[in-house]
Amino acid sequence: MRIMSLNAWGGTMHAQLLSYLGNSAPEVLCLQEIIDSPETDRAWLEYRDKDHVLPQQANLFTEIRRALPHHEAYFCPAAQGDLWDGDRPVPSRWGLATFVHRSSAVIGQALGFVHKGYGADGFGAHPRSRNAHAIRLFDHVGERAVVVSHMQGLRDLGGKGDTPERLEQAKRFLALTRQIAVPGDRVVMCGDFNVEPDSATLRLLAEAGMEELVTGRGFEGTRTSSYAKAGKFADYMLVDDAAAVKSFDVIRSPEVSDHCPLIVEL
Repeated sequence: MRIMSLNAWGGTMHAQLLSYLGNSAPEVLCLQEIIDSPETDRAWLEYRDKDHVLPQQANLFTEIRRALPHHEAYFCPAAQGDLWDGDRPVPSRWGLATFVHRSSAVIGQALGFVHKGYGADGFGAHPRSRNAHAIRLFDHVGERAVVVSHMQGLRDLGGKGDTPERLEQAKRFLALTRQIAVPGDRVVMCGDFNVEPDSATLRLLAEAGMEELVTGRGFEGTRTSSYAKAGKFADYMLVDDAAAVKSFDVIRSPEVSDHCPLIVEL
């Protein structure tokens, strides 16, 4: 079973992203920063947060779902706020998406918030609402149940250092994962955690028996050349049993986002 985690960057690199996902098509795909704008047919809108301006694919979730016709698709919005079509605000939902190939049976799932609750009246001030999604599926090839959970961690304007809110989000993420895991299940936790490798978040998950693969396998970052800031770690993938990992990679090419895809094969 191949599992991929990727921050899709709102589809800023839309053509490259859709081509890559359509060709790679892992059994489980965990995506962060996904946009869904049901009130418009426009392809592109603009995200504006003071001096932070980005093009966004208005209906990215729908586009990816079309590119993966053999996957079940789950969209998990964290907030609804305005993206912009010129001077016109367009209500748009932002959050996570999970895609599971139909060869696997989804036999459980949990969705919940790890910081605040659903932002119905705008994206809000940082740190914003954050959610997590966990699925339990039966892998008929591997003949066992697997739990895969992912989140996008808090963005803090002060950087990626430890904060009480980040530690609390990690505790909630772990609790949500455990909510559906059954003893004997294989467990994978992943996402854009927005923390450094020496963070309290990763220490907490390590104490819970999870092994982190990015730094554990010697990779020196998870950001692409499109990311110009300092600090090249943001994304992580953890497993409960490293012996079950057939392969793990941080994909540098092709570039489809300012984050690298992480792929584990169990």
